[in-house]
Amino acid sequence: MLSSLLPPSVREAAYRRKFLENREENLFMGSFDSFAAAEAGAPPSKAVGYDNAPADAFYSHQVAFYDYPGLFWIGRALDDGMRSVFDLGGHVGIKYYAFRRMLNYPADLRWTVCDVPTVVKAGRELAVQREASAQLSFSTDFRDASGYDVLYASGSLQYLPQRISEIIAALPVKPRRIVLNTTAVHPERTLYTLNSIGFAVCPYRIQHHDQLLAELAESGYKRRDAWRNEGKPIEVPFVDGGDKPYYAGCCFDLHQA
Repeated sequence: MLSSLLPPSVREAAYRRKFLENREENLFMGSFDSFAAAEAGAPPSKAVGYDNAPADAFYSHQVAFYDYPGLFWIGRALDDGMRSVFDLGGHVGIKYYAFRRMLNYPADLRWTVCDVPTVVKAGRELAVQREASAQLSFSTDFRDASGYDVLYASGSLQYLPQRISEIIAALPVKPRRIVLNTTAVHPERTLYTLNSIGFAVCPYRIQHHDQLLAELAESGYKRRDAWRNEGKPIEVPFVDGGDKPYYAGCCFDLHQA
């Protein structure tokens, strides 16, 4: 491509313009020392965070190819008698709606989505419209996960300032099972960057993969499974090692005393 013949400074400037003008793509830019530094480094011309989502930003309730590992372990949890799911960063309940077409939800299932206030408001309204309020509820505080059977985080952990070990430590009663899916990871180190989601930019953690699994083990959990979500691209251009991140998931169960 002709663009590859341009000096790096010119290509980087062009990419920055693309990032700032982005409306539909999922783009990444920059490297920072911490999650807070990434947030502070967000362009002043863009809104920051999912709480700025417009009314038409809510996604369809489809099962993507990368959802299947999480779907499998949620299904196994229900088969094993687990009846409560805390869906961390679950938007308007998109996985609840998607998965119920493929799993036999028990009548006493309790599924709670935790997200930012704007998204939660839309989710509650949608649950009423779809007559799902008997099973589906919403929260804006991740600490409400205390006592749930399953803590499920699909594509959301990277957007949170708290690491998974900090989230678990804040819960008086730990979940029996933790299922992470499409979590941004790096094979060598933890990288903090900015993610453009069109209507806003978000600070974004791409965590060292082995460190993520180690945090779960150190928090009292035993690994059941781990996988890589192939085919879902992620790259941070113009950053050393920015071509190495990928999405991954895992299932860990709480050690029984």
